[in-house]
Amino acid sequence: MRINADTQITDLAVDDHACLTFGEPEELLDLTAAFVRDGLHGGLKVVWLSDATPDRATAELARRGIAVESALASGQLTAAGYEDRLLADQTFSVGQAVSWLADQMADCLAQGFAGLRLAVDMSWALRPVTGVQQLPEFEERVAALLSGTTASVLCQYDRERFDPVTLASVAGSHTRSVAAATYHADVLLRICRQYAPPGIRLAGELDYQAEASLSLALTEAIRLDGDVTVSMDTLAFIDVACARLILDAARGLAPPRKFILRCRPGIAARFVLLGAGDISGISLEGADDR
Repeated sequence: MRINADTQITDLAVDDHACLTFGEPEELLDLTAAFVRDGLHGGLKVVWLSDATPDRATAELARRGIAVESALASGQLTAAGYEDRLLADQTFSVGQAVSWLADQMADCLAQGFAGLRLAVDMSWALRPVTGVQQLPEFEERVAALLSGTTASVLCQYDRERFDPVTLASVAGSHTRSVAAATYHADVLLRICRQYAPPGIRLAGELDYQAEASLSLALTEAIRLDGDVTVSMDTLAFIDVACARLILDAARGLAPPRKFILRCRPGIAARFVLLGAGDISGISLEGADDR
């Protein structure tokens, strides 16, 4: 079964107030990297607020192909925490948070950037934070602030940790609903589009029963420009039929495009046994090669 998001992360416009729901950390990092990448390419200032330290956040972006060093040096990219931005001593004030955002919007224009992109991991609202009940009001005021501007905000909610009532209370304040395009999802297997670097991501156990979903995912990935990365970092098993399907797709990719297979040694061995080394357009990378 194919599950579509309302909007792809690559479709977001300059004044969108988008709600991203994600189910696992890798999905969040992938979608955030695409949001950051497109913002940098568009000449926008990009800010990412998250639980991660700045060094860890930028390292995650770098391993997904983002040129973080030059962006950090020029001031175009900032990775930071919530304190002194959305929070003050673990207290949330909607007025302070919206004022901080308004200042960021004004500052980026004064610095010569075309606009602002802000990604916010909303997991701070799961902490014992004073004032967290103001969250729906915050989302409403952000929407009003962004309208007609060149600033966009991506609010990132973990759908496994936020309760449905909270998600419903903030949904109406967003212009777009964003999630990864998913081709197969059950307790054993997940096949979804990968945005940075472009390709697909496989997790769990993959066998012939999901061949149709895998074929569709590969077909859509090939339609995009550039190399295709198949990330299998968390794939525990792949059968011969599905491995051959991936290799056949790689054979049909016109040079100089490449098929990059990122996988664990046991999965890589299966591809080698099936002749991956004889296909000029394939690059096998270990799951920990970063």
